[in-house]
Amino acid sequence: MKEKVIKILKESLASLNYPNIEPIIQNPKENIDADLASNIAFLLSKDLKQSPYDIAKNIKNDLSSSDLFENIEVAKPGFLNFKIKSEIIVNELKNIITEKEGYGKNSTGKNQTVLVEFVSANPTGPLTVGHGRGAIIGDVISNIYAFNGYKVNREYYYNNAGRQMRKLGESVYSRYLELNNVENKFPEDGYQGDYIKDIAAIIIDKHKNKYVENEDINIFIKEAENQIFKNINNTLNKIGIKFDTFFNEHTLYKNKKIYKTVDALDKIGLIYKKDNATWFKGTKVGRESDRVLIKSTGEPTYRLPDIAYHITKYEREYNICIDVFGADHMDAYPDVVTALDQLGYNKNKVKVLIHQFISILKDGKPVKMSTRAANFITLDELIKEVGSDVLRYFFIMRHMNSHLNFDLKLATEKSEENPVYYIQYANARISNILKKADDITLDNKANLNSLNSDLEIRIINKLINFKELIKKLLESNEPQMLANYLHELSSLFHKYYAHNRIIQDNMELTNARIVLIKAIQIVIKNGLKILGISSPDKM
Repeated sequence: MKEKVIKILKESLASLNYPNIEPIIQNPKENIDADLASNIAFLLSKDLKQSPYDIAKNIKNDLSSSDLFENIEVAKPGFLNFKIKSEIIVNELKNIITEKEGYGKNSTGKNQTVLVEFVSANPTGPLTVGHGRGAIIGDVISNIYAFNGYKVNREYYYNNAGRQMRKLGESVYSRYLELNNVENKFPEDGYQGDYIKDIAAIIIDKHKNKYVENEDINIFIKEAENQIFKNINNTLNKIGIKFDTFFNEHTLYKNKKIYKTVDALDKIGLIYKKDNATWFKGTKVGRESDRVLIKSTGEPTYRLPDIAYHITKYEREYNICIDVFGADHMDAYPDVVTALDQLGYNKNKVKVLIHQFISILKDGKPVKMSTRAANFITLDELIKEVGSDVLRYFFIMRHMNSHLNFDLKLATEKSEENPVYYIQYANARISNILKKADDITLDNKANLNSLNSDLEIRIINKLINFKELIKKLLESNEPQMLANYLHELSSLFHKYYAHNRIIQDNMELTNARIVLIKAIQIVIKNGLKILGISSPDKM
C-alpha cells in the first residue's frame, strides 16, 4: 500500500512542478485516524521557499481526484495523513490468499550472491549458548536474504590445527591414560569437561590400551576432532541449521595465502618488524594501534588468517559477505576490514553483525545448567530444556547488540505468557476454525466489504505491512523486528477472535472472516518459517 501512495505522490509532485524527491511514507501515530502519513511537505519547504502547511494543502488538492483515498488531512505544521478506502485495503487480502507461501517474497536480490559466515567454532568442545545465539542469528539472516531473492551460502569457518588442537589432543590422551589406570599429570591449560573423558572412553572402546605408550598425539587429536564435530553437527541439526560449505583455516597455510597476504600488506607499507614479530601498521591507516600479525614464535595471530580468509570471499565473487560474530570480536574485526580496504577490496561488501552475551536466568537469578561441560553451559542442554522453537525465538527476540537474559521459567511456560506459544497458538486456533469450516467456500470471489471495522482494517494493514517489513529486515539485519511483528499480529488476532464469531449464520460475513483469518495464518506461517520455527496445527 505504501508503494501505491509513493507512486501517486510522485505523480502529484510532477503535476505541481515540484522537485522530484523520494517521498517518505510512515505509519501515523495511534491517536490519528489515518492509515499512512508523510512529511514530504517539510522536505520540499526549503527548495520551494514556502511553509510546509501550504505545500501540504497544494498536494492534498492535487490528490483530491484519486480513487485511492477516503480522506486526506493536512495536520499542522504540514503533515499529510492518508485514510485509504476500506474496500481497497480489504482487497489486498486477495493477494495474500493467492500468493500463499510466496507472500512477502521479492526479487530484490535477483542474481546476487551472499555468503553468511556464522558459528565458526573450532572443534575443541561442545557448542555453548553463546555460540547458539550467533547460530540462530546467522540462520535467520540467511533466511531473510533468501526471502528477498538472494542466493545464500551458509559457511562454517574453523581451525583444526595449531596449539589449541595440540592441547585438546594432550587433554584426551591424559584422560585416556587415567581411564587405563596410568598415573599422569593433566596438561596445564588443558581442556576440562566430561566430554574429554567421553572421547577418551570411545578410544578405549576401539583400541583398548593400545596407545598407552603412544608418542604420536595426532591419533588423539584426530579422534577428538571427529567426535566434537559430530557433536556440533548433531546440535545444529536439532535446531534446524545446515551449512552449505565448511572452510578450514588450515587451507590458508597449505596454499600460502597467509604469507601472500603479509607480502601484499608489506608492498603498501603496512608491515614492519619489531621484537622478532611481524606487525600491521594500523596507526598509519586510522586504527588506534598497531597489531601483531605473526608472533616472535612464528605463529600467526587470528587477525592474519581472518584477513586471508576474507580475501577468498572476494575471490569467490560474492556480492555481499556477512559475518556474525560474538562480542569478543568487537576489537579485532575493524582491523580486518581496514586491511581489506587498504588492499583494494570494497569494504562495503562486508557486513559485520556483533551479538552480545547471554545469561540464563531462573526465578531472576543466573543458573548453571549442569557440570557436564566444565565452566560453560552447552547448547545441547538448553535445547533439551526448552526445545528448538523456543530457543530460536528467544535468541532473536531482542536486538543482537543488547545483552540477552534468557528466562528459563518463561521459556518453559505453556501459556500465553510465552511469546512463542502465543504466536503458535494463534496459528493452531486458526487451523481449528478452518477445519470446522471445511464446507465453506474459500476463494477470491468472497465479498470482503463487510470487513470494515476499525480492528479488521488494523489487522489488514498489519498484514499488508509484512511485505515492507521483509525489505526492511534486509536493510537493518535486525531479525527481532520480525519476532515482534508476529507477536503483535497474533495479539490482534486473539483480540479479534475474542470479540467476533468467525463462523455464523450470515454466510457472506462468515466467508469474509474466513478469508481474513486465512490471510493471517499465511503471514504467521511465512514469518515463522523465516525464523526457523514450526507452525503446528494443534497445541
